[in-house]
Amino acid sequence: MPRAKKHLNDKRPICWVVNLGLLPYVPACELQTRVAQARKAGVIPDVLLLGEHPHVITLGRNGKREHLRAGERRLAQMNVTFQATDRGGDITYHGPGQVVGYPILDLAQHRRDVRWYVNQLEEVMIRASADFGVAARSIADRHGIWVDTPAGEEKLAALGVHLSRWVTSHGFAYNVSTDLRYFDLIVPCGIAGKRATSLERVLDRAVSSEEVRPKLISHFAQVFDREMISVTSGVLEETLANQSAHTPDSLHESAGEHEAAAVDLQGSRA
Repeated sequence: MPRAKKHLNDKRPICWVVNLGLLPYVPACELQTRVAQARKAGVIPDVLLLGEHPHVITLGRNGKREHLRAGERRLAQMNVTFQATDRGGDITYHGPGQVVGYPILDLAQHRRDVRWYVNQLEEVMIRASADFGVAARSIADRHGIWVDTPAGEEKLAALGVHLSRWVTSHGFAYNVSTDLRYFDLIVPCGIAGKRATSLERVLDRAVSSEEVRPKLISHFAQVFDREMISVTSGVLEETLANQSAHTPDSLHESAGEHEAAAVDLQGSRA
């Protein structure tokens, strides 16, 4: 793991950025678990995983199944999978045109404060939105960022985190060119009467994830005071494989062990 050791020994605060591309939700969660284990072991620096998911609806630990408006047949017709997840909170949708970010950070090296961390993620997305001339904001007791539209307040991006021994996983979902019809399959955010929107819809022009991703990375660097270093998924996988081979089985954590806190993707605390 020469690259990881180099960055761990660097006097500058480092965060790896890994572009996962289009990756199904379950493998993305499995990857987060492995990266989080390596971060807890101190063999890699902070990591920001970025990507997109095929159509999937996820239900948090505290979610209500009745907030899923569609049956299995309807989901199959629209090629949408359904997945329970270990994050807190209710129900949400991920799909193409939505940038998902999964920061794997050791908050012991930042600030051991879940509310602060959530606020920082919101600030990253608010600043990225401002780069496109969009005035997004956070709302008390509703995590994520919101914009004013002729139809009222609409949600531009959602977030939620899971913490284990102060190492974060899960993260944010920023709607860029998302097909908003898929949100009709759920009660978005678990809040009746509130709708999701996208950057493309707010700007009334085409916007690509490739335009937005660098903005998110740049503001993530500023907000968390980290130098962002691009690392390929292949290098990450090689590093994780080497770490796993040299870690005794007794040190591998089971999922959910030593959990500190969780915040959902819709806004209520777990």
